[in-house]
Amino acid sequence: MVKKATIIKGDGIGPEVVDSMIRVLKECNTQSELILADAGSEQWQKNGEKDPTYIPESTMKLLETTDACFKGPTTTIPKPGAPRSVAVTLRQKFELYSNIRPIKTYKRITPNYDLDFVCFREATEGLYTGIEVQLTDDAAIAIRKITRQGCRRFANSAVEWARKYNMKKFVAITKRNILKVTDGIFLDEINLAAKTVPGLEVQELYIDNMMQQLVVNPSQFNGSVLASTNLFMDIVSELASGIIGSIGLVYSSNMGDRYAMFEAAHGSAPSFKGQNKVNPTAAILSGAWMAEYLGEPHIKQAVFSATEQVINEGKAVTFDIGGNATTTQMTDAIIGAAKERLRK
Repeated sequence: MVKKATIIKGDGIGPEVVDSMIRVLKECNTQSELILADAGSEQWQKNGEKDPTYIPESTMKLLETTDACFKGPTTTIPKPGAPRSVAVTLRQKFELYSNIRPIKTYKRITPNYDLDFVCFREATEGLYTGIEVQLTDDAAIAIRKITRQGCRRFANSAVEWARKYNMKKFVAITKRNILKVTDGIFLDEINLAAKTVPGLEVQELYIDNMMQQLVVNPSQFNGSVLASTNLFMDIVSELASGIIGSIGLVYSSNMGDRYAMFEAAHGSAPSFKGQNKVNPTAAILSGAWMAEYLGEPHIKQAVFSATEQVINEGKAVTFDIGGNATTTQMTDAIIGAAKERLRK
């Protein structure tokens, strides 16, 4: 049975990097059906800002019939009354509770250190539920919602990653000295889940100390699963992307029990729109991960290996990682190297 994926090109640079991803998968002879659909603020504005969401009803219906989706970068308009982000909406609708961002360096970009760890972000609760209350004209509150059920399923998935990849270190990032109740629930569930993996060591770090440690000595986290609540891990993984050289390198997935959404970790970067200069790596690797999820692991292996070769050679890379290649040229180089691997 042919697997199907909804492809959302998104806003800003989204169409460019998603086109790169689609080209790579098709040149690698994916057997999955890739179906294009609209979502994002640009189409919302073109349609008169009438919809309560950035996702048209037709797109939502398509998403419900496919096995996974790929979301290009989308813009979330930061004003009251505007819809919530596409990513948050889809994470909550499909209960995609684990946002996973592997962090790995490339030798040419960071020759002085070698990093390899993974960031697990709880993606359906915390401050990103978007529950805010205007108390008076001069005061408002935001609610940080944490549930034991939400923490439990997230903790189990993060610990399962440690088990699958034989990782022995697990870092739970909290601010439990201040947020005693919410982060207390979170840490309880991490500790319970970790007991199912013999030898898995759990270390708790407060978010402020974690950021300092990540800058001063990031290699201490090699071989670790870093896990935290929604906002904290959003910040940690963004800093980690800077350490490895560019957020244009960071790919990600959003996993639930029955569905998955794949996306580059970076935003829509509207100032670079249409210039054919942005790094397609994050989108390409996220798409290759989606191919594995849809039953084609050989494509992921070929694309990941090819991308590493192209980046380390440095001959056809974009400006953010020291080159002058266009988005198209870097994509072409990755396609060539991936097809060569698939022929062997």
